[in-house]
Order: sequence, then C-alpha cells, then structure tokens
Amino acid sequence: MKKTARYLTIMVLFAVAATTTVKAHCQIPCGIYDDPMRFHMMEEHVTTITKSMVQIEAGLDQNQTVRWVMNKEKHADEIIEIACNYFLAQRIKPGMDHYEENLKTLHEIIIYSMKCKQTTDVANTKKLGELIHSLEHTYLGETHEH
Repeated sequence: MKKTARYLTIMVLFAVAATTTVKAHCQIPCGIYDDPMRFHMMEEHVTTITKSMVQIEAGLDQNQTVRWVMNKEKHADEIIEIACNYFLAQRIKPGMDHYEENLKTLHEIIIYSMKCKQTTDVANTKKLGELIHSLEHTYLGETHEH
C-alpha cells in the first residue's frame, strides 16, 4: 500500500513538473544574466502596451478590440514577470547599492503594469516607461549607455 501511494505521489509530481512552464531565467545559480536586455525587453513591452491602448481607443470592431486587450494584458504580465522573477528574486540583493530605491521602483513598476491592465490611459504607460528608465539608471549606474 505504501509503495502504491509513493508511486502515485511521484507520478503526480512528475505530471505537474512536466506541465509547468518556467519563464524566468533562471532561478538556479547559472550566473548567466543580461540585465541591459531585460531593460530593453521591458521598454519594448511598454511600447506594445501603448500601441494596444491606442488601438482599443480607436473603436475597432469587437473582435479586434478583444485581441488588443488580450495583447495589452499579456505584455503587462511580462513586465511583472521580469520585475518579480528576474530582478526581485535573483538580481536585487540586500546590501547592494541603492537596494531600497530599487525595491521601491520595482514595486511601482508592478503597480503601473497593473494599472496598464486596468485602463487605456497612456499616462500609465508613460509613467511605467519613466520608472523602468529610473530603475535602469539606479541599478546599472548613472554612467551606463543606452
């Protein structure tokens, strides 16, 4: 009986592991990070969200509007994913320069990403872009180049 229960537990765990998608790079200590690329990706997501908002406000047919809303949601989620699973979980560490400021800015990035999901107000994407740029400067240092 115990072997059967153990076998079933292992099979369930395997099934869950096989169907789970892992997006973050990477929560094992591989040491391969490309911080500037992550900032570029977030900026690209902001541009896509802004375009989605403009298209939604343009009053397209219902099918196209739904597609633009879904697109906006997806890209806002991608920013949250990068903020949480890349920067907060792996890159921002206690004791590093600007630790508290980076945490505050990442929290605001998450909040404004959520606001972008809730509205079509491009002022939210403008603020989101400013926050990403601010994080880039405090995290990478003021002397980095774009």
